[in-house]
Amino acid sequence: MDSYNYYFFDLDGTISESAPGIVKAVKYGLDQAGIHEEDAEKLHSFIGPPLNVQMKKLYGMTDEQIVTAVTAFRKLYEDEGGLYDCEAYDGIEDLLYDLKKEGKVLAVASSKPEPFVRKIIDRFGFTDAFDVICGSGIGDELTKKASRGQKAEIIHKAMGQLSGNGNAESLAGRTVMIGDTNYDILGAKANSLPSVGVAYGYGSRQELEEAGAEKVADTVEDLRKLLLCGER
Repeated sequence: MDSYNYYFFDLDGTISESAPGIVKAVKYGLDQAGIHEEDAEKLHSFIGPPLNVQMKKLYGMTDEQIVTAVTAFRKLYEDEGGLYDCEAYDGIEDLLYDLKKEGKVLAVASSKPEPFVRKIIDRFGFTDAFDVICGSGIGDELTKKASRGQKAEIIHKAMGQLSGNGNAESLAGRTVMIGDTNYDILGAKANSLPSVGVAYGYGSRQELEEAGAEKVADTVEDLRKLLLCGER
């Protein structure tokens, strides 16, 4: 995969080991909506997809409940600093900057609200590694704009920004998406892009393979081998 020009990275579970802050805030948000979840697997399933989509999927929550839960989530996650309760995966910084040295163009394409994405990337000191940083709208989950297809839209937006003229399709054939859940893989497919799944994140190898990832890396070192010296 070293012959591609553009490398799109998901954030949570791909660059950032973000479970502690997200899980704590999700649990708090659900509590405020009257749902007291203790199952760690269900709580971890909120890492990646839009919150409102996962709340509807798991609990059939009403719009009113979702607004309550997401508002409470934001209070703990943003206002009280939960978004910084995360760490970059070991080895990911070296990988990003080595890709830059090879002349690759890097982008972040995350379903997380874009202001949060920028704050976390800046906190890690990675801002200058990326030519484009794209996320969702800050109010999407409260206005029912966030959907299962949102990742595809964010990837398309990043492609348009990198093309220089808004022509996202001009990057097809030269771009690969890297992410840890089926949302990343399916979002790539919707844009006719190949993808690499990372099983060190919050999705399973089985999930990534079933979604159609061309390659799956079990560790950051495996990802490094694929992107810097692997076959296309």
